[in-house]
Amino acid sequence: MVSRPNLKAVLIDLSGTLHIEDTAVPGAQDALTRLRQASVSIKFVTNTTKESKKDLLKRLQRLKFDIQEKEIFTSLSATRRLLEKTKHRPLLLVEESALEDFTGTDISEPNAIVIGLAPDHFNYQTMNKAFRLILDGAPLFAIHKARYYKRKDGLALGPGPFVTGLEYAAACKATIVGKPEKTFFTQALADLGCSPAEAVMIGDDVRDDVGGAQSAGILAILVQTGKYRQGDEKKIIPPPYLMCKTFSDAVDHILKNLL
Repeated sequence: MVSRPNLKAVLIDLSGTLHIEDTAVPGAQDALTRLRQASVSIKFVTNTTKESKKDLLKRLQRLKFDIQEKEIFTSLSATRRLLEKTKHRPLLLVEESALEDFTGTDISEPNAIVIGLAPDHFNYQTMNKAFRLILDGAPLFAIHKARYYKRKDGLALGPGPFVTGLEYAAACKATIVGKPEKTFFTQALADLGCSPAEAVMIGDDVRDDVGGAQSAGILAILVQTGKYRQGDEKKIIPPPYLMCKTFSDAVDHILKNLL
């Protein structure tokens, strides 16, 4: 059993780990309360791009999760930081509900593409506009590249297939901003003032949550809720540090073995 005696932070995925759309994973609220009673910092790290951070927070609070906005670090936030740094004017392929997180961003005469989960924009006309901009030299920024995610009615395509389509057509390579990129995890930990060696990650996506965290030097626990499918734990090397049925089980392990 791996020991992490100096554990200072727990990074927690949201969709599929704590909730699925407007339904909480059973026991997740109580487990979060138990974790808060321990001497660790908590950061919620999510690739969710369907809604703004404020809308996401409202959803979680309706589900009775004790979460504050400052505790949520999203791939939308990381993307905005990147745009401010590079001074690009993006064509934003995100849902209307997520645009709030880009308030004030200059989108006139776009010279970059930003693509997230945007079913309403994944049509031929918009994708072709993005394709032509890339051919003219615009960089392609993918908020994340998840293959699929879990909805109440089953698994659904994520932005990954559409990002890959643009990469294929324009013979380019997207810059991935959110999970599983190492910089996403290190930025989240920097906000907490701790190192990867002092943290553990809990998530339902074996590649983006677990593989990404472990590549950044963070212990990672895979939960069998949300998008998890049987055998996922065999899809990455090294395999997850631990696999648990639910977030509640993962918290129990942390409290008993890592603190």
